[in-house]
Amino acid sequence: MKNTLKDQIKNGERVLGGFVGMYSPNLVEMIGYAGFNFIVIDDEHAAFSYTELENLIRTAENVGLVPLVRVSYDPSSIQKALDRGAKGIQVPMVNTKEDAENVIAQAKFPPFGNRGVAFSHRAARYGMDNGEAFIDSSNEEILVIPHIETVEATENFEEIMSVAGIDIAFIGSTDLSVNMGFKKEGAKHPDVQKRIARLYETAQKNNYTIGTVAGDLTSVNDAFDKGAKYVGVVTNTVIFEGLKNLVGQSES
Repeated sequence: MKNTLKDQIKNGERVLGGFVGMYSPNLVEMIGYAGFNFIVIDDEHAAFSYTELENLIRTAENVGLVPLVRVSYDPSSIQKALDRGAKGIQVPMVNTKEDAENVIAQAKFPPFGNRGVAFSHRAARYGMDNGEAFIDSSNEEILVIPHIETVEATENFEEIMSVAGIDIAFIGSTDLSVNMGFKKEGAKHPDVQKRIARLYETAQKNNYTIGTVAGDLTSVNDAFDKGAKYVGVVTNTVIFEGLKNLVGQSES
């Protein structure tokens, strides 16, 4: 189960993905044909059944996208996503080293974690992959990406990233701004930007890989310029803004 996205991250390449918040295999196909590197199926905020997650993962693979899942708060969410065939997980609200260790425990097989073992599911090709080879490959190839999106998480940033098995720190700027008390001003507030800038500085100093979210081309380029290597575009926002712009231009 080679994970080409993980190889790109290890090589220091910039990768671009799309957050998918609706059940639309057609949208996933379009993202793949457009040349994106990965998708993040948003099971935190969207309404997906596990069958729908599996179908979106399957569609992503068919068009050359690496499928990841932003998991929900259900204790079984990580296991379910990985058994469906996700090549990685983004985990919201990881605030402490203990939180990060718990994520690794759920995402990795023994001896690194406590993920339940089965070989009859899709990720193991229904038994074609099994035993030591599947377990070792999964432990090596699965991407684990905690969200840094609260004041507490920013203060514990280095401890969180010290946990073995963590691959990317994903800065959730919207949640961080609300957590800091700037629900009106949002992530553009200077205090939020200062805190985010410190995260980038710490990441550069310690050779951490930073990921973040973007809503348009300007914010994508800005994130890459700051040092992010992994950027996820909110496709709902891109589509909606494109529709609004079309209406506005047709009325002018």
